[in-house]
Amino acid sequence: MDRNFITYPKEKDALYRLLKVRLQGMADSTPDLIANLANMSALLNQAMTDINWVGFYLMKNGRLILGPFQGKPACVEIPAGQGVCGAAAERDEIVLVENVHEFPGHIACDSASQSEIVIPMHKDGEIFGVLDIDSPIIARFDEEDRRGLYELVLIFERWLETERDE
Repeated sequence: MDRNFITYPKEKDALYRLLKVRLQGMADSTPDLIANLANMSALLNQAMTDINWVGFYLMKNGRLILGPFQGKPACVEIPAGQGVCGAAAERDEIVLVENVHEFPGHIACDSASQSEIVIPMHKDGEIFGVLDIDSPIIARFDEEDRRGLYELVLIFERWLETERDE
């Protein structure tokens, strides 16, 4: 029997409660940034339904650079302010887009993507990067996703404040 097999709840509140516990355990077990980002993207990819891309862009010299992710190959570099990720970083706010084709300046890395949510991440009060999740379904993300994913990012931000290995 696969000891790592987990059945994830369909109800979003229960799903995000479970993900918080799992993410905290992962973050507590390793001091490595890339390992934690990779595991977080893998965890979300495994647990969330109807998504086709999940990962991170990290801020470097005013640009978002592709970090660990799950999905098809993606845009490597996004200037601040461009696309949904760049808008979230520039505005320093969560951007939830029901239909990416209606978002001015949307950057289409995967033509199957129909909706997107991007959550900024901070370290020392500055934008560190963003968590980006795409779906092939219009209006896949809602306020429960906004709250749940924000709480997951807060766990990661607390880890960033104490991590030792960049």
